[in-house]
Formats: sequence, C-alpha cells, structure tokens
Amino acid sequence: MGRGKVVLERIENKISRQVTFSKRRNGLLKKAYELSLLCDAEVALIIFSSRGKLFEFCSSTDINKTLQRYQQCCYSTEGTNIPEDGSQTLYQEVSRLRARCESLQRSQRNFLGEELEPLTVKELKKIEKQLDKTLSEARKRKVHTRTRAHTHIMTQLMFDRVEELRKRLEEAQRLPAIHGVGDPSKGDGNRQSMMHPSKFNYVEPQPSLQMDQHQQFVSQEQGFDYRTSIRGKNKYPTPKWFP
Repeated sequence: MGRGKVVLERIENKISRQVTFSKRRNGLLKKAYELSLLCDAEVALIIFSSRGKLFEFCSSTDINKTLQRYQQCCYSTEGTNIPEDGSQTLYQEVSRLRARCESLQRSQRNFLGEELEPLTVKELKKIEKQLDKTLSEARKRKVHTRTRAHTHIMTQLMFDRVEELRKRLEEAQRLPAIHGVGDPSKGDGNRQSMMHPSKFNYVEPQPSLQMDQHQQFVSQEQGFDYRTSIRGKNKYPTPKWFP
C-alpha cells in the first residue's frame, strides 16, 4: 500500500519539518552528484536551512569559480559572455521576443472578451479602464474625421460658387462692349432709335407769324424777278454796287 498524496504546504510541526528537511536535503544532494557524474555537467548546489545553516555541493573543486561563471553569464555587461557564434545571445533574444509576443496575444484576447476567467478583479478593472480610454479616443477621432470632411465639402462648394459668380460677372461686362463697339452705323441707329419723337416738345407756329413769313417770302421773290427783268433788258452788265 503506497503513501497518499503529499500536500505541498508549510509543515507546522517543527520536529516533522526538521526531519523532512534532512531527508529531502540529502536526496537533493544525491541527485546533484548523480547529475554531475552521469552527464559530465558542472553543478553547484547551495542550501540554507530555516536556522541559516549552509549546505552546499559543487562538482568542481571550487564553488567560487562556478559562481563567477554564473555571474558572467547572467549579470555581465553586453558582449563579455557572448560566444563566438553568438548562438546564446540569439537564443535569449528569441526567448524574450516569444514571451513578449505571447503576452500581447493574451492581452488581445482579453480585450476581445476571451479567456477572462483566470483574471483577477484588479486585472479586469485595468482592462475595463483601457477599453474606456480606447473607446473615447475612437469617438474623438470619428468626430474629428467627420468635421474635416464637412469642412472640405463646404470649402469646395464655396469655391465653386465664387467661380460661377466670377463667370457671370465677366459675361455681364462683356455684353455692353459687344453692343457698343460693333458697327458705327448700327450704333448711330441705336442712338437715333433711342431719340423718340415723343420726347421732344413740338410747338405749333402762330397764324400771324406764318402770314408775315409768307409775305416776306413773296416780296423777296418779286424783288428778285424785278432785278432779273431789268438786268435782262440792259445790254450792259449790272455794276457790282447795284442792288
């Protein structure tokens, strides 16, 4: 009959805790020794008990060399521990990028409402806040885009209207020039046609004035005939001083 499943939690009994520590410590040291021996690996094991007692194991002669190698591998400046082929650096970079990509994909699924069960209340509030901020920015962008489109349309309509008015003004200025600069006789005719007789005041002459003018005209004609008859009877030319 085998043992039951061991619950992984802190052992409250001090004696039982100390016994378990001793057993598992010895087993861990044994496993480290077997690993270094079977696989030719450099293994260093450091254990501190609850009372602060140190237990260590190192497959090499000096554990400090192993620790120094560990520090050079993890905490040295860039380039001090890079192998010649750079495979270790590339592997670390790929691992970092892969972890980052998985984190972004998980965040994307959470924003889409997927895989929300394992999240805590704090994480859910953070996602909610981020979604509200994103929604607000999207609404502002939508309003800004609509405003710009409306302004562009109104500006285009205004330019079209101004162009139409300019063409009408040019046509209106061209019409008087066409009618006035054409045929001069036609222009005089137009001006004469504009002078309508009804616009002038016609004054009918008086009868007495007509009679006086008629008598004056008759007397002039008789005088003309008298002088003509005298000149015809005279053989000599009439002097210039003769009336």
